[in-house]
Amino acid sequence: MDFAFGPADEAFRAQAREWLDGHLTGGFAAAAGRGGPGGEHEDPGPRRAWERELGRGGWIGIGWDTAPGAYGNRTASLTQQVVWAEEYARVRAPGRCGHIGEKLLAPTLLAYGSQEQRDAFLPGIARGETLWCQGYSESGAGSDLAGVRTVAERDGDAYRISGQKIWTSLAHEADWCFVLARTGAAGARRHEGLSFLLVPMDQPGRIEVRPIRQLTGTAEFNEVFFDGARARAAHVVGGEGAGWRVAMGLLGFERGVSTLAQQIGFAQELAGVVRDAVRDGAVRDPVLREQLVGLWAELRVMRWNALRTLGGADPGAPSVAKLLWGGWHRRLGEVAVRVRGALAAAGPGDWTAGAPYELDAAQRLFLFSRADTIYGGSDEIQRNIIAERVLGLPREARGPR
Repeated sequence: MDFAFGPADEAFRAQAREWLDGHLTGGFAAAAGRGGPGGEHEDPGPRRAWERELGRGGWIGIGWDTAPGAYGNRTASLTQQVVWAEEYARVRAPGRCGHIGEKLLAPTLLAYGSQEQRDAFLPGIARGETLWCQGYSESGAGSDLAGVRTVAERDGDAYRISGQKIWTSLAHEADWCFVLARTGAAGARRHEGLSFLLVPMDQPGRIEVRPIRQLTGTAEFNEVFFDGARARAAHVVGGEGAGWRVAMGLLGFERGVSTLAQQIGFAQELAGVVRDAVRDGAVRDPVLREQLVGLWAELRVMRWNALRTLGGADPGAPSVAKLLWGGWHRRLGEVAVRVRGALAAAGPGDWTAGAPYELDAAQRLFLFSRADTIYGGSDEIQRNIIAERVLGLPREARGPR
C-alpha cells in the first residue's frame, strides 16, 4: 500500500506549518504542550483563547463533510487532515479543549441532524466559541450504554431530563452536553426508547456538576446531575427513539485522523522515556531495553494499521484501534516509572516544607494511563464488538432485557 503524501498534501503541509509557526507565539507558545488527557487543568484560559484563534484561522472542522467555508471552516482531504494533525503535534500546540464538539458532535449532526440543527450549532464549534461534553456513561451503565436510566419526559415543546451521568469529561467548562436518555415507555427493550438530546449546561438548580478527583490529583472528569433540566424538542437529533443509532454512529467517529495525531503525541512521550533511560543509565538493563524497543515497534504497527483503515468501512477498526493504543499507553506508563526506579515514588516538589504534592511527567503518565483501557469503551466491550459484529461469534449471554 502507498502511504506517501502527494504534492497537494505537501503544499497543504507548508501552509499549515506557516500558520502554526506564525500564530503559536506569546501566551500561546507558553501553553505549548499543555492540556490533553491527564492535563486538562493546565492553562485553561490560554487554551480557550487558542481555540478561538484556530477558529479565526478556519482550522476547526477541516474534516467536516461540508461545502468550503459553509460554517467558517476550511475543508481538507483525508490525507490533508492527517498532515494537519501531524504538524499540530510537531509543534506541540496546546491541547484542544473543543475536540468533543469538533470530532464527535459535529460529524454526528452532519450524519443524523437536521439542517436547522447544523446551522444552529456548527458555526459556534467552528469559531472555537462553544464547548461540548458527552453525557453517556452512568453509574452501573458505563460501557453498557443500553442500560442508561436517565429519563427525558416530553413537556410541550421541550423535554425535562432527570438522572445522573458520570465520567463526563470537561463538563465543568462545557456550554452544552449531548445526552443519551430514555424517552420511550417503561419496559421497552434496552436499545429501544432512547433519544439523543442537546442540552444547555447553563441551567442553575437543574444541572449540578461535581468534579471527580483522580489519582493524579486533578479533576477533568465529573458527575453531572440533571433535575428537570430542559432541552428543546427541536434539539433531539435523529428524532425521538433514534438515540441508540445516533449514539453508535457517534462512537464510530472516534477513529482515523484523531488516532494518528494521538500517536504522534505517544511518540513524543516515548522519546522522553528513552531520553530518561539513556541519561540515568537504565537503558543498560537488557530487559528494560527490550521493552523500550517493543514499545517503539508496536507504535509503528499502530500507525500503519491506522493508515490502512483510514476512511474505510471496517466496523471493527475503532475497536481494534482502541485495544491497541489503550494497552500500549498503559505499558508505556509502567515503563516510564520503571526507568525512574525508586525516585518514581517521590514527587518533584519539596513536600517536607509543606508544599502541595506534585507529580512529574512520568508519574502522571503512569497514573492517568491506568484508565486508558477503561474510558472510551473498556477492553472487554471492544473485544465483544469485534467478536460479535466482525467475526460473527455467538453473542455473550446477558441478563434480562
